[in-house]
Amino acid sequence: MPVNSVNTNVGAMIALQNLNKTNTDLQTTQNRINTGLKVGSAKDDGAAFAIAQSQRSTVSSLDAVKDSLSRATSVVDVASSAGESVSDMLTQLKEKALAASDTSLDSTSRSALKADFESIRDQITKTLTNASFNGINLVDGSQGSVTALANADGSSVLTVAAQNLSLGGSIVTLASNASFSTASSAGALLTTLDSSINSVSAALAKLGTSSKAVDNHLEFVGKLQDSITAGIGNLVDADLAKESAKLQALQTKQQLGIQALSIANQSTSTVLSLFR
Repeated sequence: MPVNSVNTNVGAMIALQNLNKTNTDLQTTQNRINTGLKVGSAKDDGAAFAIAQSQRSTVSSLDAVKDSLSRATSVVDVASSAGESVSDMLTQLKEKALAASDTSLDSTSRSALKADFESIRDQITKTLTNASFNGINLVDGSQGSVTALANADGSSVLTVAAQNLSLGGSIVTLASNASFSTASSAGALLTTLDSSINSVSAALAKLGTSSKAVDNHLEFVGKLQDSITAGIGNLVDADLAKESAKLQALQTKQQLGIQALSIANQSTSTVLSLFR
């Protein structure tokens, strides 16, 4: 049986407890709406927050992987462009040598062809020397390969082998001082040039395959990053439609709680009527 007392107002205490609970829930809901997160700190859900933080670290690390792969792509693209230029110039050299191998050609014309041949030959070396990106050159023999990060913890890498297209090498067997002065010496260069052209084509195919592999992995890393980001969202993002509906309910509940507390506080005044 309830006791009428001015010292202890049980109804007011209960109303106040309920109002405080409502205010706490309302603050939580407002924070979720403001931040868009249902787990904004470890206090909200320690396990979910820890997992989300770990995955955020992975997403951030994958940015570095993408940068590394992009640099590797640029290195290979520059090398491929240089290789294509070398292939074109070797074709031009073959054309000059073939023309100079004509025994009916006069010495003046052959000398002009020789000058053109030597100019194009020297241009090959200049092209290879300048085919670098970020200090890495895959076609002049200065680099054995280039590696790029393949995963977020750096335990895996993607390697692209260099293709040494320097004159007098294993791919371009044409000597760096190759030339001709007679029809027979010009004709003797044709076999070497044919072999070099074919070898350069094979080297370009290898660079193209490697470039495609890097591009494919870069695309995969981007998709992986998106998937992880979506997973983080599933863990910590708030359902704003649900929170909006909850906000309205809590605001109504807060108003009712205030009224209930007001009524409970007024109940003690009835004790005065007993003394009238």
